[in-house]
Amino acid sequence: MSTADVSEQNRRCCVLSWEQVQRLDSILGECVPIHGRGNFPTLSVQPRHIVQVVRARLEERGVKVRDVKLNGSAASYVLHQDTGLGYKDLDLIFGLSLTDDKTFRLVKDVVLDCLLEFLPAGVSRDRITALTLKEAYVQKLVKVCNDTDRWSLISLSNNTGKNVELKFVDSLRRQFEFSVDSFQIGLDSLLLFDRCSETPMSESFHPTVLGESMYGDFEEALGHLHAKIIATHSPEEIRGGGLLKYCHLLVRGFRPASEAQMKTLQRYMCSRFFIDFSDINEQQRKLEAYLQNHFNGMEHKRYDCLVTLHRVVDESTVCLMGHERRQTLALISSLALRVLAEQNAIPALSNVTCYYQPAPYVRDVNFSNYYVAHVHSPISTCNNSYQTWMACS
Repeated sequence: MSTADVSEQNRRCCVLSWEQVQRLDSILGECVPIHGRGNFPTLSVQPRHIVQVVRARLEERGVKVRDVKLNGSAASYVLHQDTGLGYKDLDLIFGLSLTDDKTFRLVKDVVLDCLLEFLPAGVSRDRITALTLKEAYVQKLVKVCNDTDRWSLISLSNNTGKNVELKFVDSLRRQFEFSVDSFQIGLDSLLLFDRCSETPMSESFHPTVLGESMYGDFEEALGHLHAKIIATHSPEEIRGGGLLKYCHLLVRGFRPASEAQMKTLQRYMCSRFFIDFSDINEQQRKLEAYLQNHFNGMEHKRYDCLVTLHRVVDESTVCLMGHERRQTLALISSLALRVLAEQNAIPALSNVTCYYQPAPYVRDVNFSNYYVAHVHSPISTCNNSYQTWMACS
């Protein structure tokens, strides 16, 4: 490795403080419920136990695990507790070689087999198949295999949205959306300490744990996290452009470093989003899934996020035909009204005025007559009768 490469690697990494190591240890030791569907019991597991069991079983089957890392919002929380974001999912990345379809299947089979170990005592395991476990405990299965990306994801269900997500990565070109969620924390040294040390951790005796920012400069990314700054590079490389996460960050009090940067970011994000989700039905599914997965326990923020998304799309979308743009804005408006109705909040929000005229396609997005009947919808003064928009008075 050249001197320049070493310098680059050093900029990307940082040794965690004792306080940060304590938070990491607490997250790994917290019992997380994995909820079963139907009559299947809830599993209560520690993330460190999942990692240890899955890793051991993989290596028994001849799959060498290079390292295991904590990723995403949980890693950000470890580095800075007062982010304003908290953390939901527990993203655990296993680095390994996914050489062929056989290895992909092996990884899936190993994880499902490990779930048997976490079943409560007294549950008969004899007739429980891998398919049964998948249907009972797995929320999402993803496999990506192309020239630049080779990885798979197994997401274990949690009814509060705190899913345990096991990602098995051979190669992944883009591992973050924004600098504030670009952190990965190596777990190997802490898990080795668990197995080998008879002395409890203390400030003067604990393992060295490394954090890394996939954004590039660790201190810069950490500064963004402390100051609640939205920063990224090449948003056109992100699936969906990072548009929904961007609006989520805005709602949580994060802001771009400058107005000019914000406008540029928004244009790129909107363009990539509509490339990836060009069909109105795809957009609906994506929006509904994002709201469901990222706002459990924060349902009151869903409306704010949709209003913010409406504004960003309205201001920054330059890649759509006029009718496509109006159609998307109408979809966002209808979802926002649905959210208000579901919260039984429409009569109480006297400071919010929603101006809209339903587009002809609204019945295709399950826009119930309930929302039309229970929300006052004055005629817009806009000359274009199809335009749908919202304003807060």
